[in-house]
Amino acid sequence: MEESISQAAGAGGAAAELLARWGAVRAWVAEAAARCGRDPQGVEIVAVSKYHPWMEVAAVARAGQAAFGENYVQEALTKQDRLADVDISWHFIGKLQSNKARLAAGRFALVHTVDSSKLARALHNATIGQGGDRPGARQAVLIQVNTGREPQKSGVAAENLPALAEEVEALEGLRLAGLMCMPPFDEDPELARPHFAELRGLKEDLERRLGRGLEHLSMGMTQDFAQAIEEGATLVRIGTAIFGPRPMKTQG
Repeated sequence: MEESISQAAGAGGAAAELLARWGAVRAWVAEAAARCGRDPQGVEIVAVSKYHPWMEVAAVARAGQAAFGENYVQEALTKQDRLADVDISWHFIGKLQSNKARLAAGRFALVHTVDSSKLARALHNATIGQGGDRPGARQAVLIQVNTGREPQKSGVAAENLPALAEEVEALEGLRLAGLMCMPPFDEDPELARPHFAELRGLKEDLERRLGRGLEHLSMGMTQDFAQAIEEGATLVRIGTAIFGPRPMKTQG
């Protein structure tokens, strides 16, 4: 595999540039955490590798990046199979159709985008099997909240979050680990801050309601991760700043 990675990167230093960008992102995230008095170890980078070739994922993973986020089940599974010998924590961060839950269950350390009872039940059923053939198995999930109330985006409305959270809690095949959001895009990252603050508040309210803590707030991307960290993000989903511009889709 190492030879394939070297060949794919080319002799012009593409691999070195990729790792330099990744190193810079790590430094920026650590600095953002330190500026607001947080332990940088409490913020994990999820490297968004959608459409990027497996060789680039392997190069960054071998350098020490642990978590990678994928948006499409088939593309993710292809990469997982190709990189089975590389220690990677795979996260699913795209819209997941209920009919593909059976493919995703058990293949991702965390599914960030549960936004309906139907999807939650599908993941639960796929995780434990209708006949209970995987006793004790649990899929860690986040509930996606549509803080911007954008009709084109997935996510549960804030007022419907408690009911969905309680339903997820009752499904033995799932483990609710926190919340996720994608604010409306704007060139000014400060305009995302109210959405991050809202998600943090929703998490705190939900923790009181459930009587337990939740591990994660998945929020912030390349353009606004600093604001997300200041508002409490534990997972920041960064793609372009690491991998560069997204190539054309090459995998299913």
